This record gives sequence, C-alpha cells and structure tokens, in this order.
Amino acid sequence: MGAIMPMFEYACTRCGHEFETLVRTGDTPSCPSCQGVELERLLSLPAVHSSGTHALAMKAAAKRDKVRGSEMARAQREYELAHND
Repeated sequence: MGAIMPMFEYACTRCGHEFETLVRTGDTPSCPSCQGVELERLLSLPAVHSSGTHALAMKAAAKRDKVRGSEMARAQREYELAHND
C-alpha cells in the first residue's frame, strides 16, 4: 500500500490566494502564487454522494436544461422571424 497524502485547503495570509494541495508528512506547503509559507489551513467539507444527493443533482440539471431549451427555442424563433425572406 502507498503512503497516505491528504489534501488540504489553505489561504495565504500574505497574498490572500486560496488553494488546495497534497501534503506529505514532514512537508511544508507554500502558496503557488507568491511562494509564501504563512498559510491558514481552511476547513474542508467532505463531498457526500448518495442516492438522495444524486436525485437532487439530476432534478436541478433537468430544470436547468429545460430553461436553456426554452431560451434556445425563443432565440431560434426570433432569428427566424428576423430573417424571414
């Protein structure tokens, strides 16, 4: 089995850049923007995947696609009316 390399989120107190990085034991991370090491570790929330969250995501996607479809149909109709030769 390989070594565990946890991913952490940080905010640089020097430039304000927020980033995430893999940190090996004994390593000190640095900001990718300014190379500063004055970092504040942020609270990372785990991603939860379940049948309930999947159903909610699918419902939101269907709603988004319906709105986009209506907008595209309206734009097509306006185009056809403007270019009716």
